[in-house]
Amino acid sequence: MDTVPLRPASTVAVTPLVVRDGVARPRSDWVAAEEPLEIRIDIGGVEHTLTVTMRTPGNDFELAVGFLVAEGVIRAPEHVDQVKYCVGGPAEQQYNIVTVVLRPGARFDPQRLARTFTMSSACGVCGKASLEGLTLQDPPPLPTGPVVDATILQQMPAALRAKQRLFSKTGGLHAAGLFDPSGRIEMVREDVGRHNALDKVVGSLVLGGRLPAGERVVQVSGRASYEIMQKALMAGIAFVSAVGAPSSLAVDLAQEFGMTLTGFVSEDGFNVYAGKERVRV
Repeated sequence: MDTVPLRPASTVAVTPLVVRDGVARPRSDWVAAEEPLEIRIDIGGVEHTLTVTMRTPGNDFELAVGFLVAEGVIRAPEHVDQVKYCVGGPAEQQYNIVTVVLRPGARFDPQRLARTFTMSSACGVCGKASLEGLTLQDPPPLPTGPVVDATILQQMPAALRAKQRLFSKTGGLHAAGLFDPSGRIEMVREDVGRHNALDKVVGSLVLGGRLPAGERVVQVSGRASYEIMQKALMAGIAFVSAVGAPSSLAVDLAQEFGMTLTGFVSEDGFNVYAGKERVRV
């Protein structure tokens, strides 16, 4: 009898030995699940494997679609015909492989597969090369807004934290939240990878026909890296706010493309690294 594979859970029960004040005792606890996700595309009936990323299971279709938006393959919901899990393969892998079936109009050239995806500084790419490569991807034009009051911006990290359901359970997940200029939170996605969390937000916007999202602000729970800014830019989001520090390349990207980047955002204040015209003090 065939067994039906179970969808991997977002959290896993563990029993660590907890040491406090010289006393050790076991305790039931939860950790964030981390499993590989292989992202494939199907164009004209031919499948291509693009990448494998470690992620927290959940919102996998959004993650795959958001990743393709960031890499310039998908620009609109009409470019996506279907998103599906793998069928017919090993049962334990069926929910760890996602295929995005593309319609005509999606920008995918198999001959340029090796050059399709942006590389981080960890791969040895200098800042100038990274920014030039992003220009070649033809990011969408950014709006002049949104303009956000400083007091509203300072409230966003706490509002995001209050919606981090899995973080409250495990203490081990990043989050990306989508806000309107009034500070109303519209969406939160969590993942062990900060970039994956933002891909899930962008993927949801695409599948809901809501790109570009130029009048929205992305708040991230960690630092602002080049990858975070690149993904926001390709989604047409001009305003990125981070709880932590930005990297130098994140600042360069924001300045190069006219984005707003704020860091160290808390109830006490924040730093503006680029695009101060969108912040009302």
